[in-house]
Amino acid sequence: MKNWQKIFPGGEVEVCGEGEMVALGRAFSACLEGGEVLGLVGDLGAGKTHFTRGVLEGLGAARPAASPTFSLVHEHADGRLPAAHFDFYRMKSPEEALGMGWDEYLDSGSVLLVEWADRFDGALMPPGTHWLVITHAGENTRTVRFRAAQ
Repeated sequence: MKNWQKIFPGGEVEVCGEGEMVALGRAFSACLEGGEVLGLVGDLGAGKTHFTRGVLEGLGAARPAASPTFSLVHEHADGRLPAAHFDFYRMKSPEEALGMGWDEYLDSGSVLLVEWADRFDGALMPPGTHWLVITHAGENTRTVRFRAAQ
């Protein structure tokens, strides 16, 4: 992953509102080269889906991001890079993700955006996962911390 430090100087930024979260995701998409796994962590309403929407817009996906809570995954193959957007929130076990082809997605070369990636203590997330943690910093303000894979 290249140039993420420009997006997250010092490893974190503050954003105010949905529009800024989408813009952050859009800017971040320029750092992606394909095959990255991004674990998105934050409370309900923190902005995980808005960030993902920006990433997908930045990649040129025709369909906007929607919370995949009920379908568990949405594929976006029509942008600059293929991407898949997951939501582990409603999964009952890691085996449920494995049963839907998680291993195949990991091998696909697609950008994987995973909401609630810390579910099951992050056991499904591979080494090399990049982590984005969003916390409430005020009524409409969020602190977004990025930790690149080592």
